[in-house]
Amino acid sequence: MAFHEVRFPDNISRGARGGPERRTQVVELASGDEERNASWANSRRRYDVAYGIRRADDLASVVAFFEARNGRLHGFRYKDWADYKSCLPSQAITATDQQIGTGTGSQQTFQLGKRYASGAQTWVRTVAKPVAGTVRVALGTVEQLSGWTLDATTGVITFTAAPAGGVIVRAGFEFDVPVRFDSDTLDMTLDFERLGSITAIPLLEIRR
Repeated sequence: MAFHEVRFPDNISRGARGGPERRTQVVELASGDEERNASWANSRRRYDVAYGIRRADDLASVVAFFEARNGRLHGFRYKDWADYKSCLPSQAITATDQQIGTGTGSQQTFQLGKRYASGAQTWVRTVAKPVAGTVRVALGTVEQLSGWTLDATTGVITFTAAPAGGVIVRAGFEFDVPVRFDSDTLDMTLDFERLGSITAIPLLEIRR
């Protein structure tokens, strides 16, 4: 997968709209009952960043970014302002925000993830693009200031020494969404007041 470790301009993504999408097959039976099956095990994010463009300079910035990514060819990072950290939006990140694994005494690598829970159901989202410099790690409830490294391109934490068996591994972090443009065309306009606009700039989360 071709991926550029650069982030879409924050000042434009802040005004974008979008969120998670799931794929469900719904079949209506002759009796009027229905059967539902999930086609996807995980959700996929979609965004439209055209709403974040407010002036001609924003338009120029998007065009430059689009050209540098070769349209849909190369993926990139995107900050989803509605969901970009391991804790609630109003809270500060701590090292114990998310449980990412349990020590076995031999396992040294742990994948960052974020849990979404409601009632008895929980879905765990893999976090592959953490923001370097924001990640904090704890064993149990004790923050670890050293003894581990982060691969910011995959979201994998590697400990120098494997955590002891039964020890809960936790982490807190900010993260980006790996996305690509979902169109090879930008349909732009520029009015007499030099205010630029684009009808739509769809972005699609990269799952692999």
